[in-house]
Amino acid sequence: MKLRAIKLTNFRQHADTSIEFGPGITGVIGPNGTGKTTILEGIAWALYGNEAARGRRDTIRFARADAKAPVRVDLDFELSGHRYRVSRGLTSAELYLDGAEQPIANSLTSVSEQLQRRIGMTRSEFFNTYFTGQRELGVMTSLGPTERAQFLSRVLGYERLRAAQDLARDRRRELVGELNGLRASMPDPAVIAQRVADAVARLSEATARADAARKACDESERALAVLAPQWTQAQAERDRRQQVAGELRIADADAASRDRERERAAAVVLEVDAAAADLAAIAPQLAPLPDLKRECAALDALAQQDGRRRALLESIKAVDAELVRLTARRGELAGVSRAHDDAAAALEGARVKLTAAEATLEAALTAWVQDKQATITRRDHLRQQFSDVREQREKIVEAGEDGTCPTCQRPLGTHFRSMLDTLDAQMEAITADGKWLNQRHEQLEKKPDTVTQLEDARRGLSKDVEKIQQRVATSQAGIKELAELDKVIARQEIRLQDLKGEIAQAAEPYDATRHAVVRHEIERLAPLETRATRLAALADRGAAVRDALVAAKDAWRAAVTRAQALRDSLATLGGDDAAFDTMRVAFERARATVEAARLALVKAETETAAAGDGMRAAERDKQAFEQAQQRLDHVTRERRLHDELDQTFTDLRTDLNADLRPEVSRIASGFLEQLTSGRYSELSLDDQYNMVVVEDGAPKPVISGGEEDLANLALRLAISEMIADRSGRSFSLLILDEVFGSLDDINRQNVLDLLQALRDRFEQVVLITHVDAVAQGSIDTRLTLERDLETGASIVHVERAAGFEPAIEAAVA
Repeated sequence: MKLRAIKLTNFRQHADTSIEFGPGITGVIGPNGTGKTTILEGIAWALYGNEAARGRRDTIRFARADAKAPVRVDLDFELSGHRYRVSRGLTSAELYLDGAEQPIANSLTSVSEQLQRRIGMTRSEFFNTYFTGQRELGVMTSLGPTERAQFLSRVLGYERLRAAQDLARDRRRELVGELNGLRASMPDPAVIAQRVADAVARLSEATARADAARKACDESERALAVLAPQWTQAQAERDRRQQVAGELRIADADAASRDRERERAAAVVLEVDAAAADLAAIAPQLAPLPDLKRECAALDALAQQDGRRRALLESIKAVDAELVRLTARRGELAGVSRAHDDAAAALEGARVKLTAAEATLEAALTAWVQDKQATITRRDHLRQQFSDVREQREKIVEAGEDGTCPTCQRPLGTHFRSMLDTLDAQMEAITADGKWLNQRHEQLEKKPDTVTQLEDARRGLSKDVEKIQQRVATSQAGIKELAELDKVIARQEIRLQDLKGEIAQAAEPYDATRHAVVRHEIERLAPLETRATRLAALADRGAAVRDALVAAKDAWRAAVTRAQALRDSLATLGGDDAAFDTMRVAFERARATVEAARLALVKAETETAAAGDGMRAAERDKQAFEQAQQRLDHVTRERRLHDELDQTFTDLRTDLNADLRPEVSRIASGFLEQLTSGRYSELSLDDQYNMVVVEDGAPKPVISGGEEDLANLALRLAISEMIADRSGRSFSLLILDEVFGSLDDINRQNVLDLLQALRDRFEQVVLITHVDAVAQGSIDTRLTLERDLETGASIVHVERAAGFEPAIEAAVA
């Protein structure tokens, strides 16, 4: 990997920082707290997202940035012959390849997954290869022997063998569980064999019983076939006797019914003759009735017309009164139109004034609320900032000059007093700003007089508008009522003319006394009319009832003759009911025998089918047992294979770990010899993975802190080189964070010289340090960081070595 450029926007201390990286050694130098390590954190955050950032996600934003200000890191780098540009924010991310305009990934998760897959390392592996901090130099010193071996095995990729072995062991446990389940679920083979034998025996017995039942059924059916024709003939003879007897009973009943009809027809003839005589007697009394009915109808029409005339006179009187009232009301509403126009004009002017007053009030209220809210926000932000600075100062005071920085875990030393002074100045500035903001907040708590006056003016104008609106509504209702009155008056005048026309047509006189006399006479004759109508209807049936009497007599004689013929036919039919009963008993007994034989056959066939099912079930159980036995044999073989695979992985990891210590020691010894100018030429790891420095052929029991850091750095460089060799690609980038803290000037220069000598393996080296003397060494680019006291943001100054130009062109969007 080669870094080309990075741009930090509102990321931690960096409000707007752009850096171009070139080959060679780049020194990032500045006091503690100026954002040196934040540059490396920005690189890791751009690549791996929030899991690579310190603290919580909500602490990433620059403290003095607006709440809606964007937080972004844009990183440009090269990897495996391709150029990548990643742009990551708090809620979005994009990854571009080889200068393309469209991203190859455009979400937080997809960008992280793409980069991890292309880099070929997880975040932890990335920090154990490219990055080395002062705390990571002595990481093996704080571990136990087993943990040291595991650490080296993990960073060199040997843990992949353990992961593969774990997978093999998981599969072996699954196989053991399946073996136990198969053995527990498999039945005894002797039980399976006995079950098959029992099923064969049951099937044989059921088949024999079915054959016997079929034979008995055939014999009973033959016996029934002999009796069936005789039983059919007996049934036919009995049915003929019963049919003739039934017809005879019907014929006797019909003869009796015909005799009764003959008698009824004779009685009706006598009744018709009597009705004709009565009708002739009452005819003279009913002669005046038609004239009376015609006169009554005419009098009914005159009575109805007289009632209509009286109703029309009442309607004319009511319409005249209504017209007088409506005309008076129309006179009252004559001036309503002009009043409405005046009120509408006044309402429009009042609304214009009210709208202008509301706009002025809204602007004043918005300005007041915004000012007050901005003051509260700034005061809360200063309080939180003051608390953070005070907490940081207390931690530094507690640590003392000999302690370590609570933020970066580096020795304070000579920076202790300058850091306290800086923090005190920050607290004083924050306190002064806070006092002013408190005073301003108290002033803004009370509503301004101008706002109060504007509210009073708006209320007055609002009341004026309401009063004028009531006037407008009243005048509008009057105009509507006047228009409706004109329509109603016109309709009433038309109705009055119609009523007068109708009453002129109802002029014929009406005699109520005569009307009552006629009605009384009609009512007196009504019962006699009803009786005459009934008698006339009965007399009109004279010819018909005499014909009916003749027909009834003929039907009676025919019914008597048919009944006698059927009685003679029944006497000629033979047969014996006792013989029929004997034949019926014999036939039913034979049929019952057949049905019993058929049921026995069905039962036997059912038992045979069940025995066949049992036989097939036993065969299936036998087949399932054989398949389970085959699966058991297969799983047993696979388990033996995984036992051997587990042992092979164990042996391979043992062999690799045995070769690990000598190879690490060899590479680290070469680095240590260069770092110590040949004083120490050998660094080895004993069987407990303890680091041993050899001087003049003998282990040195005690080394200084600086020498220990050099030995740890040599070991760390050796591990990185081994990782690069095993990954099959060159580690062009190496980042060292605060590794000079305990080294003197000579050893610092040795480190720089070694890094210059390793440029064929580490083409790009980034050194982060607060030791200013390092900047005077052999570095190609110096990035000096300082904190802007006014804005609180980090500032980066770039200096190139004489004659040195960066070979990498920056391309950060």
